[in-house]
Amino acid sequence: MTESDTAIRSVYIWIAEGTWRASVDAALSLAPDGVRFTLLHVTSPDAADTAHGAYRGLLGRGGPDPGQRLEALASISAADLIEAAARRLGRPCDRLEIQGHTERAVVAVSADADLLIVARDGDRSRLGPKSLGKATRFVVDHAACPVLLVWPEAAPDVGTIPPPPHHPHHRDP
Repeated sequence: MTESDTAIRSVYIWIAEGTWRASVDAALSLAPDGVRFTLLHVTSPDAADTAHGAYRGLLGRGGPDPGQRLEALASISAADLIEAAARRLGRPCDRLEIQGHTERAVVAVSADADLLIVARDGDRSRLGPKSLGKATRFVVDHAACPVLLVWPEAAPDVGTIPPPPHHPHHRDP
């Protein structure tokens, strides 16, 4: 394998509400020159699907279907978020806005990437597995490309690592 075979040419940046700035900043500070960036945002259909279901349960008596309004608002919000991320990136980039189950959509789309940048989105007050939300944990475990996992703010102190599990038959020396 030559150096050019392992070169990072395509970096996908997962843009998620609340953590996207850290992902973009990591891309700017760590990605090599000449890389092609893709800003990736996934809108989950869950809220709109719930609203559609509630509306159908009312048999249309509640006025216009609120799910359609939620879909429109989600689309506007996603576009605004991607635009803010592109401005912060300040470089040419592709923009990919998709709908689907977030974790599976990110894994599927990032299969074309040489690197995926993801920010922690769980409990950020301490180190450990709970610092990853469910979708992010799935992406980290299943991505078909290398994943750069970043803290949205300064990482917690090493003293916040959870204690080891207690083993009743283990004795300390």
